[in-house]
Amino acid sequence: MSWSNHSGGPWGQKPGGPWGSGPSGGGGGTPPDLEEFLRRGQDRLRSILPGGGASGRGIIFIILGAVLLWLATGFYTVRPDEVGINLVFGRWVGNTGEGLRYNFPYPIGSVITPQVTTVNTIEVGQRTGDTSRRVAPAREVPEESLMLTGDENIVDINFTVQWQVSPAKPQDYVFNLQNPDSAIKAVAESTMREAVGRRNIQSVLTTDRGAIESEVRESMQTILDQYGAGVEVRQVQLQKVDPPQQVIDAFRDVQAARQDQDRIRNEAETYASRVVPEARGEATRIIQGAEAYRERAVAEARGAASRFTQVYDAYRTAPSITRERMFLETMERVLANADKVLIDPKEQGVVPYLPLGDLQQRATPPANSNTRQGATR
Repeated sequence: MSWSNHSGGPWGQKPGGPWGSGPSGGGGGTPPDLEEFLRRGQDRLRSILPGGGASGRGIIFIILGAVLLWLATGFYTVRPDEVGINLVFGRWVGNTGEGLRYNFPYPIGSVITPQVTTVNTIEVGQRTGDTSRRVAPAREVPEESLMLTGDENIVDINFTVQWQVSPAKPQDYVFNLQNPDSAIKAVAESTMREAVGRRNIQSVLTTDRGAIESEVRESMQTILDQYGAGVEVRQVQLQKVDPPQQVIDAFRDVQAARQDQDRIRNEAETYASRVVPEARGEATRIIQGAEAYRERAVAEARGAASRFTQVYDAYRTAPSITRERMFLETMERVLANADKVLIDPKEQGVVPYLPLGDLQQRATPPANSNTRQGATR
């Protein structure tokens, strides 16, 4: 189907296409002249630049302005919790502290600002999280928490490691660690397994918790320093130290029995510490008493022998006098506690009197006395 240009084309419009009339001043559909367009742009640029038609000088000013703007992009700010690591052509040239600093702008220079005061936490053996603003229950990770002790028992240990970037060597942290969390976690798990493997399960569960934490922290710091990780280990804290869940009830029974054993042993040691000194004291007393009796018996025997010797010597010198003296001393000992009446046979008119009634009363005890003695027996 043909149409005439005078009819306005297939859209029924005037010449110039469906979007209205053609360019003005060009006469019909002729496109604008490109040289004319460039000439008009140069005229406008000359009017803007100082000096009018001095186009070379204006271009220099533009270049200088662009260079100044590019150099100004090299200023950067380091926050109080950060350290600035300056790079030139990708090579580390130094660190900067907090404040407004400057380095060569991109692409010559760049700056990395890691946070060196933030304390990061890594969990080993469990995972905790926050869901809907509520703390979610911890999820156990048995492949990380189950460890073998030195006496070939299995213990379930969950612990956390707190670390931060070393302010003295932040460049080591930036350049030497590709995945810091994974590297630190691997070091923490290996050192914990080593520390637990040197102990028996009883000490791990009871007395060596603090020692294990200190040992693991020091070992981790040593290994990370050897790696040049630029990390400071702040704290290692044991969260849970238990036997495996499958045998925890039986293990608690064993632990209770051991506690009873320790209690009974302590009671026996207390009793022994009380009885043994008493027995030793009693033995010492008996020995000292025997020694004293021996000394006394020996002294008495020696005294009796010496007295007999003296009496014998005196008897050999004066037998009659000695016999009379011995008789008198013997009668003195015999009659000392007896009732007696002395009668001189030379005296005349003295009638001997024997008080039989008094002697019988003295010889026969009272009836009430016999009753009391029988009751006592």
